[in-house]
Amino acid sequence: MSQVLDLFRKYIHIPSASGEDRESKPSTPAQLEMAKALEQDLAAFGFSDVYHDGHAYVYARVPANCEGQPNIGLIAHLDVVSNEPCAPMNEKIFENYDGGVLDIGNGVTLDPEVYPTLKKWAGKTVITTDGTTILGADDKAGVAEIMAAGIRLLNDPSIKHGEVEICFTPDEEVGGGADDLDLERFGAEFAYTVDGGELGEIEFENFNASSAKVTFTGFAIHPGSAKNRMKNACRMAADFASLIPEYEAPEHTEGREGFFHLVSMQGSAEKCSLFYILRDHDAGKLARKEEYLRKTADMINFKYGGDVCEVGIREGYRNMIEVLRERPDIIVRAQNAFRNAGVEPVSLPIRGGTDGARLSFRGLPCPNLSTGGINAHGRLECACVTDMEKMVDVLIEIVKA
Repeated sequence: MSQVLDLFRKYIHIPSASGEDRESKPSTPAQLEMAKALEQDLAAFGFSDVYHDGHAYVYARVPANCEGQPNIGLIAHLDVVSNEPCAPMNEKIFENYDGGVLDIGNGVTLDPEVYPTLKKWAGKTVITTDGTTILGADDKAGVAEIMAAGIRLLNDPSIKHGEVEICFTPDEEVGGGADDLDLERFGAEFAYTVDGGELGEIEFENFNASSAKVTFTGFAIHPGSAKNRMKNACRMAADFASLIPEYEAPEHTEGREGFFHLVSMQGSAEKCSLFYILRDHDAGKLARKEEYLRKTADMINFKYGGDVCEVGIREGYRNMIEVLRERPDIIVRAQNAFRNAGVEPVSLPIRGGTDGARLSFRGLPCPNLSTGGINAHGRLECACVTDMEKMVDVLIEIVKA
């Protein structure tokens, strides 16, 4: 087995799902266990300046072995999503995959006609779960690749490079991963998050994002005497949701098309809430979506009388292209690195966001790179080990003098 695979298998067996409790840093204790494991490995492999801040941010450095080179950062997040189980982990490895339907167990299959990337993996080694959990390649593939690249640099002085700054971060999946990264301690001039999908992707354009909580306040009374008295918060919520454009939902959009996504709902006749995320690559279009929610609330208030509907909007990340268009050299460096490693790069707009978006607006230009995994956030998540090994080569090419 390759070193990157050994590392990856170790890390996916450490449950580290983040959670919505943004008051706690990190949002879950499980992430601290993952951070401690990474701290121990970094020290054991001989990285310099290994530091864990106690909040699941783990820093390390590969010292420069030549002069006149930029300090380049490599970042991956150590948390995984909480919407699906991440344990117990029962990974499966398919060597010399034949390109056909993968039966991974428990009635779950991966069909290359549905997921065309699988066709490109024919003849390579593929890793999946047994269909009962996520794999955690988002983003433990990135963690393992950065770790393996750093180990190679430490052990091969013939590869000339400047300072390589490394950071593993928590809470990316709940939008908080970049908030407390200490840029002064990190010390990079620019960086790359290794948190993408199919091999070859370079992402430097992402959604602008915000979230909305829509609250409905009703008046409950016995239904036998409810006429002209009851105000049913659940019915208000249903009316509100029905007014959101049907074809501006995620299941009807692609490319640079934005959306309203109803993530969850909860409540009763007395009190009900809807939770939306709003996305658009165009900041002006995102602002119009936010205004649409406010005007829809006005309609509900008019229909039911009084201030029964309230919309609270929280700003999320912004489109990193606003920053990175000023640093095309960082993109070109990544493109050249892929080509030097024998991979033709592809640039696509992200229908989502990464820590790199937030970091770019904090003053650290930070595009996103592929990991070799696909189908993130679900039980069909899988990764190509051969492509993960190639990503180690790409990272070496990026930092090489």
